[in-house]
Amino acid sequence: MTTSTSPAPSRTDGNAPRQLWRDWVALGLLMFPVLLVAVDNTALTFALPAIARALEPSGVQLLWIVDAYPLVLAGLLVSMGSFGDRIGRRRLLVIGSIGFAALSAATAFAPTPEWLIAGRAALGFFGAMLMPSTLSLIRNIFPEPNRRRLAVAIWAAGFSGGAALGPIAGGWLVEQFWWGAVFLVAVPLMVPLLALGPALIPESRDPSPGKVDIPSILLSMLVMVPVVYGIKAVATEGPGAAGLGAIAFGLAMGAVFVQRQLRLEHPLLDMSLFRNSVFSMAITANILALFSFNGFILFLAQHLQLLEGMSPSGAGVAMVPALAATVVAGLVVVPLVRKVRPGYVVAAGLAFSAAGYSMVTFGNHDGGPSLLLAALLVLALGVGTAETISNDLILGAAPPAKSGAAAAISETGYQVGSLLGTAVLGSILTASYQQNLRLPAGLEGILPGPTLHNAGETLAGAVEAANLLPASLGGMVLDAAASAFDSGVHVTAAIGLVLMATAAGLAAVVLRKVPKA
Repeated sequence: MTTSTSPAPSRTDGNAPRQLWRDWVALGLLMFPVLLVAVDNTALTFALPAIARALEPSGVQLLWIVDAYPLVLAGLLVSMGSFGDRIGRRRLLVIGSIGFAALSAATAFAPTPEWLIAGRAALGFFGAMLMPSTLSLIRNIFPEPNRRRLAVAIWAAGFSGGAALGPIAGGWLVEQFWWGAVFLVAVPLMVPLLALGPALIPESRDPSPGKVDIPSILLSMLVMVPVVYGIKAVATEGPGAAGLGAIAFGLAMGAVFVQRQLRLEHPLLDMSLFRNSVFSMAITANILALFSFNGFILFLAQHLQLLEGMSPSGAGVAMVPALAATVVAGLVVVPLVRKVRPGYVVAAGLAFSAAGYSMVTFGNHDGGPSLLLAALLVLALGVGTAETISNDLILGAAPPAKSGAAAAISETGYQVGSLLGTAVLGSILTASYQQNLRLPAGLEGILPGPTLHNAGETLAGAVEAANLLPASLGGMVLDAAASAFDSGVHVTAAIGLVLMATAAGLAAVVLRKVPKA
């Protein structure tokens, strides 16, 4: 069987310059699926109004158009990562790329909401093949730590750059063409990889993979799908029986999954990876970095659009400098870890995230968006720093044969961290808004009951209600809503500050013995 490729001897013979050139070209090709997945994560939001007008989905169907993709993706990441270790990571990447491109083209012309939901679910299936494959291939293409660290930084930069590009590209594509263009863009992005990847990306796999355990695959889905669904339900509907029950069921299945992996000779997921404190702490740092970033974006997006009056694309453009900072920070810290221990760099990144939250916790938000955007910039510098080095530590701590599983765990951490940031901080923000809102008296006789109810539930509802009122009374409603929302932002920022500061301390202690590069 083929084992890890790009061995050290190929870099010491006469063909070393050519080999290194091929490695970096291979990395460039791997950036196309990374960019695609990152853009896809954020661009759909700007197509939803056009989708709603064109296909007229029900409220439940619109929710499933959004949720079908991440639910399937999260449920299959671990299975696909281990599957790539077995059949070949490049092979799985090519299969996923072909499927993703073909399904994107079909989904772009979906005639009904049901078709679109099915297409999004199928995209989640093939999308689960892409991200773990790219990161695990990087681990095997660049076995030398310094080059691998730079490659991981470029990988993370592609993901951050795609996230920044998504809102702008999504808005432009919908305005210039139609909502399906958001999906159709996947086809040209996959062409370079499919044309050149089989020749330039070296294959790698686990030399002793063992048999695929179907019950473990089903159990992994029974863990991730209910947990992700429960988190999203809590984020959108508040703590309820359905959301909390789904999370509890997923956690129970998680216990069953772990016990099964410990008994199997060839487990789907090697639980011994988690016995490595560096691996476990790096995963935790990844989750918390994404938690802090997505939680911050949640209330900043609302503030910019609903209180500052920016358009969605305008809000996206305002965030671009901070998102670009994640790219810059990720690249700058690569040479830094040659002089500073990686654990301290990760801890410093998390401390930067804490500093960003402290600016919001103790700052005055009345002066426009400048303070929040500056805080996002500081937080983004921290996220870019922590993510790049923690991803490198994850790959470095795992054996090359298990790099697919390790990459899948890292990607699962991305998903869970993003969802937790939205769900936990979003729920706290909503609860604080509702508790602190003090609307002017007498609105019952002016506004319809549902409109008044929505004003008491969310900031968006209050803005809608204010637009239906005379200017003076509408201004009072907006002031009350802004004050309540601001109080919630202070609470959530304080929680983010404590959490990130604690994580920075833990990283400094647990990762302190990791040697310099």
